[in-house]
Formats: sequence, C-alpha cells, structure tokens
Amino acid sequence: MSLGLGIVLFVIGAILAFALNLTVDWINLQLVGYILMGAGAIVIILGIILLARRRRSVATSHTSVDPATGDRVTRNEHTAPDERAV
Repeated sequence: MSLGLGIVLFVIGAILAFALNLTVDWINLQLVGYILMGAGAIVIILGIILLARRRRSVATSHTSVDPATGDRVTRNEHTAPDERAV
C-alpha cells in the first residue's frame, strides 16, 4: 500500500510541476508539485525498507541425543519479526 501511495504522490507532483502551465495567484503549483514528488519519494523508500524488513525471518534447527534414552531429538524454531513479542 505504501508503495502505491508513494507512486501516486510522485506522479501527481510531476504533473503539477512539469505538465501544467497554469498560474494561480494564491499558490505556486510548481512548488507544490516538487513537494509532492519529494513526499512520494520518501514514502516509496520507507515502503521498500518496511517490505524488506517484514520478509526477514530466522530459522533455527538443533539436533541432540537424549542421554537418558539415546534417542535423537530435533528442535526447529521459526521466528518472523511480526510474531515476536513486544
């Protein structure tokens, strides 16, 4: 969702900054376009960072032999960042 929002902000900003040849007395549309393009770029970068962070996971496998019975014991753990306790 954040990637789409960033792209939309960037496109609207580019249209205001470069495509419109319109003068309004009370607002500078070119400056508003540049501001929207900057905000869109920031949202895209943050979205990519959060997406990469969300996909990271840790998997641990531990195999040992139980000394009492002589059986092999395997323990698997999988931890994703969203599942950790805060």
